[in-house]
Amino acid sequence: MKKPKDIDEYKKWLKEEHGIEISDRTRTRYEAVASKIKSDFEKSEFWGRLVGDLQEYNDEYQLKKEYPLLMPDDPPKLHTKSFDSFLLKTFRKNIIGNKNWPKGPNNGWILPDNWYSSINDIVRTLIVVKYLDGVQFILDKIKSLCEQNNLNHNIFLEAREEGYYAAHLYVQRRFEIPRIDWDTDKIDISIEIQVTTQLQDVIRKLLHKYYEERRTQVRGDNMKWQWDYKSDEFAANYLGHILHYVEGMIVEIREKQKKEEQI
Repeated sequence: MKKPKDIDEYKKWLKEEHGIEISDRTRTRYEAVASKIKSDFEKSEFWGRLVGDLQEYNDEYQLKKEYPLLMPDDPPKLHTKSFDSFLLKTFRKNIIGNKNWPKGPNNGWILPDNWYSSINDIVRTLIVVKYLDGVQFILDKIKSLCEQNNLNHNIFLEAREEGYYAAHLYVQRRFEIPRIDWDTDKIDISIEIQVTTQLQDVIRKLLHKYYEERRTQVRGDNMKWQWDYKSDEFAANYLGHILHYVEGMIVEIREKQKKEEQI
């Protein structure tokens, strides 16, 4: 079968190549699993500590930097990924980003028997800080909290040529999830904690639809958006780079002013 170009062709490929039919039953089970993961994580000691300690983190940062760290009255909330977005992500990993095609990705095909442990943002949250240096500050605090709770974790600082910048910390723990036959499985699942700045959060919301559309397209290697200055892609991508640079300059100028005041 030829390489699927969209989600409909992908569903057909799943059925013909792997005998997997995406049905209402598939969606219902996913939603039950996602809801169970979210509920269990909300009740965990780790999540309770993280939410409860945020004000302490803010006070420590403000004492050091003389500026607030967090947005006021904006505690993080856990969200579940919709089934459509979840399936779309398996499409990106199995097809669009798979450089081994027609063979499977490096870690194998992502299919129903392993996709809950393979997709790392079924449940996710976002912490917004005011300044760029606050991103690493919060990541260090969450990392320490993971270690205190003996939770496996990893940090991924993403910087794409398309102008997308994001910091992700993935917390892994074992969850008991429902099976189709109403029994349960115990599997290791990752929860995504994204940390971003106030400005990046604004631009992310403005360009979210644009980025999602681009990420679902199978494109040729010869397309060079950097030279198509009239395109939406050119404007959006360089806006992301410019914004990241400006945020770095803001923090640098702030630090220089503080040093001058201490002289």
